[in-house]
This record gives sequence, structure tokens and C-alpha cells, in this order.
Amino acid sequence: MTSFDTARPTPAPPSAAINIAHKFSLIDAHWQPRVVAEMNDYQFKLARIEGDFIWHEHAGTDEAFIVVKGDLRIDLPDRAVHLGAGEMFVVPRGTRHRPCAQGEVWLMLVEPRGVLNTGDSGGERTAANDIWV
Repeated sequence: MTSFDTARPTPAPPSAAINIAHKFSLIDAHWQPRVVAEMNDYQFKLARIEGDFIWHEHAGTDEAFIVVKGDLRIDLPDRAVHLGAGEMFVVPRGTRHRPCAQGEVWLMLVEPRGVLNTGDSGGERTAANDIWV
């Protein structure tokens, strides 16, 4: 094993365009982000969400939310940010937040590899990392 080997296999770069709508159709559970691409150490994750998530924060990184379909509310300690399809918001590192969706939302997240969806809170809503779709 050389210093360039890793314990986790890295998926091959896509040989064709990624059809995001098709990838969403392969996700069958809410609040279970799935990786569709990587760029350097960042992952592009898709998630189908509905209802309220838990309050949490990511001490070491910002987190980008891009709404593909639906309406998302991100609760922050002092306000709420409302996003519709085609809009995005970056939650600054260390900021407590809670994503909420009254109906189903198709969401793209951009964050470093290894970031847990529940951040510092953990618990039963923590999804497994590095699951590709």
C-alpha cells in the first residue's frame, strides 16, 4: 500500500452528464442524503426531505443548500430563511440550524466528504455517509 492508497474506494469520474432528476428518482427515503459527485474533497449530495429535521450545527464547515424542487425553510437561532426551487443558501460554520419542509423538497447539499447530516447532534436521524446513487 502506498501513501496514495485510501481505505475507501473512490468512484470513477462520471463518463456522462449526471441526470439529477433521475438520481432523485432512485432515492426512496426521506432525510437520507446520497452522493452524486465529488469535487476535490467536497461532495454533492441529493436528499428528498419532508417535515422538520433536528437542530444541529457543523463546527468545522459551511453547508450549502440548493433547492431543486419544493419550498424549504431553514430555521436559524434568530430568523428563518425561505428558499424556493432554484434558490440556495449557505449556512455558515458553527451556526445552529434546522431544515424544514411542509411538502416534499428535492435538495442538493454541497459539503466536505465525511460531514454527518446531524452535525454535532447525532442520534437516530444520522444517515450513513458516502452512499452513492
